[in-house]
Amino acid sequence: MGKNIAADDSDGTNGTDSKQQDVKTVEYYATDEVPMSQRNIGFFDMLAVWIGANSNNASWYVGGTVAGMAFAGAIGVTLLANPLAYLILALVGYMGFKVGTSTMALTRPAFGIRGSILPTVLNTIVFLGWAVVNTFIAVISISFLLADLFGLPAYGEPGSSGPMLFGIGFMTILNLGAVSLGRNSIKIVERVGVILTLFLGVWITVVVLDTHSLTAIANWQPPTESILPTGKGIDIMAAFSLAWVLGIADFTRYTPTVKSATIAPMIGACIALIWFAFVGIISTIGTALSTGIYNPDNSDPSSLVSSLGLGWLALVLIIVACVTTNVVNLMAAGISVTNITKKIKPLHSIWVVTIVAGILMLIPLYMTSFLDTFMGFLDYIGMVLSALLGILIADYFFIHKRKYNVEEFERVKGKYWYFKGVNLRAIAVWVIGVVFFLVIRETDLIGNTVGAVYPTILMTTLLYYLVSLPRRDAN
Repeated sequence: MGKNIAADDSDGTNGTDSKQQDVKTVEYYATDEVPMSQRNIGFFDMLAVWIGANSNNASWYVGGTVAGMAFAGAIGVTLLANPLAYLILALVGYMGFKVGTSTMALTRPAFGIRGSILPTVLNTIVFLGWAVVNTFIAVISISFLLADLFGLPAYGEPGSSGPMLFGIGFMTILNLGAVSLGRNSIKIVERVGVILTLFLGVWITVVVLDTHSLTAIANWQPPTESILPTGKGIDIMAAFSLAWVLGIADFTRYTPTVKSATIAPMIGACIALIWFAFVGIISTIGTALSTGIYNPDNSDPSSLVSSLGLGWLALVLIIVACVTTNVVNLMAAGISVTNITKKIKPLHSIWVVTIVAGILMLIPLYMTSFLDTFMGFLDYIGMVLSALLGILIADYFFIHKRKYNVEEFERVKGKYWYFKGVNLRAIAVWVIGVVFFLVIRETDLIGNTVGAVYPTILMTTLLYYLVSLPRRDAN
């Protein structure tokens, strides 16, 4: 599978072996096993990747959407739902490190070589969707910048389509530049971007708390019609964070140590998400205190920084935050495509999905409510990925006992071929999991308390293990 080509980094840190500095870094297809000699993303680079991935506009925005639980409730679900999600992130990160392939290639032993096409298509849609969400928020910032500089209508104002279309084109070009170097983009973009986005986080936190005391924010209560149930809040946060899980192995297969593949992404993602969600929560509540109106649809960062009077620099930093996140989103989407076909090179695939994401940004532009679009997208993620993750984890850790044969990943009528290339048991459990999710989220007992995402993961893990016992015994 993966060829043993020398890499430009040979240890578990960010150091580079002087003898290998000039050796070409290779981009691998989804099913290729990355050799240890090509694993050049060390602990601190991986930490920066996941801090940068979650120090973003969408993390801020999702914090604003759960502000309808009031401060204590919003902080509570943030501290509960996200660490659980990132524990799962670490488990799949470990799989990527041990097996050496992308996350979508890791679905082949469970779903079959052809069966893995379905989760791959859905996963590509998810990462394209996240790229669209993050970039669209940055485009809103561009419209506010154009309004300040040239008096053009900002997002939401009559005649704003022109500035927004300009912003979409500009961000697409910026995203293309950011992913142009493949996985080397990770090191360059994240090292610079993480510093700037963390500065933005500190700045906003200080300004909001200087404007409104933490006591006033903590005592604020949403209008009765805007109260968000606990279960719904957990599902929003869980779906948001679990979306990263199906892209994690695309990066941890380039790590040289277990700690780089598990601890670094778990810590980086958790710290950044909790902090930026906190910023979104206090900013949205702070705006409600200032205006007397709570409107979660105005919890996007651009509207908030404008209402706080932070000016053009904050808007520029929001654009930078978008780019640091989209490097991860677009690379994961592009590599997913190569699990379906090898007729397009990995780097070219990343470029293609970046252009497609730019086109898809036209969709939220003409939606009545961006928040409704965002929430619908999170519902889709929770429904599809919670059932999928249970199967993925059960298959690797319990059925195959942490042993996959990469040489069989593409072999027709081989170990992972099953019935005409599809494991019907996995597909059946996945369908049952989706139905289970849709049913229990509508019940008061589950839907309004613990949410549907995590119970669905537990149920599908157990169910897949039980239906796969004969296969496990045969192995």
